[in-house]
Amino acid sequence: MLNDTTAEGTSSEERGAGEGRNGLPSSSPLTPDPSPLLKDQLHDGDCLRLFPRVPDGSVDLIFADPPFNIGYDYDIYDDRKDAQAYLDWTLAWGREVVRVLKPDGTFWLAIGDEFAAELKVLFHRELGLSLRNWVVWYYTFGVHCTKKFTRSHAHLFYFVRDPKRFTFNDQAIRVPSARQLVYFDARANPKGRLPDDTWILRPQNVPDGFAPEGDTWYIPRVCGTFKERAGWHGCQMPEQLLGRIIRSCSNPGDLVLDPFGGSGTTLATAKKLHRHFLGFELSPDYAAAIRRRLESARPGQPLEGGPEPTVGGDANGSTGAKPRRPRAKSR
Repeated sequence: MLNDTTAEGTSSEERGAGEGRNGLPSSSPLTPDPSPLLKDQLHDGDCLRLFPRVPDGSVDLIFADPPFNIGYDYDIYDDRKDAQAYLDWTLAWGREVVRVLKPDGTFWLAIGDEFAAELKVLFHRELGLSLRNWVVWYYTFGVHCTKKFTRSHAHLFYFVRDPKRFTFNDQAIRVPSARQLVYFDARANPKGRLPDDTWILRPQNVPDGFAPEGDTWYIPRVCGTFKERAGWHGCQMPEQLLGRIIRSCSNPGDLVLDPFGGSGTTLATAKKLHRHFLGFELSPDYAAAIRRRLESARPGQPLEGGPEPTVGGDANGSTGAKPRRPRAKSR
């Protein structure tokens, strides 16, 4: 089992890829290392070498933001794999994701356009996870394009192992309804509403931005001038985005795992929200920077970025948005 002794020190592992087996694993098909992993710590090394040290059915929530295989210039990892090699690699670590999830565990995957369709099929059809939502994250400060429409979104797949038994804290993520915010309707449910499957195609038609009750989530990307920007990683996720995922799909004291540590957002957010965390990172430089970020994070500390309006939950200590009375029409 995972070692319950917590520490935020250094752990180094040999880097390399393991080989998987066909079918869903009941135990790790990769070469195991008998030494236990410490919780509340980032571990250096390839996720395929570290996953075997995580026991079967021990993790409540996994968030993975792997390389998109689009030629991004990481300091160590080669982001230019042959398409089939990339899919085979994803299948290898995907089997480990399924193995270590608890029977009622949840898996979130962030991915770009290039492999979104293939990875949805891989995790849903081949690995047997149940897809709850295909969320589109719309962000500002996307990469400018000159010969096609500028991309300003990423895909977030929300999977569970068991479609009849999983954690979903609806009270933690309820948002004010239009009846509450716009019409001040006495019939409105005071508990607000859950985010739903609403697409907003033209943001310029929504002066106040994207409504948080849609499945198109409007959360700004962390760009270079933002206070939240960690500075060493170009693909930094916002803490508010991870906050919504962690609040809704885990409970305080649960274990959250991120196999691609990156900028450390998942781990820092989990720590602030009173969850145990476990992370892997291939790059020694990224790993050192993540540890510095974790050292400055404290349980109960507010998340970086502007909190979204909530009704039933707590966004950085907020008691929720209050309805606004409509302005009287001019005559």
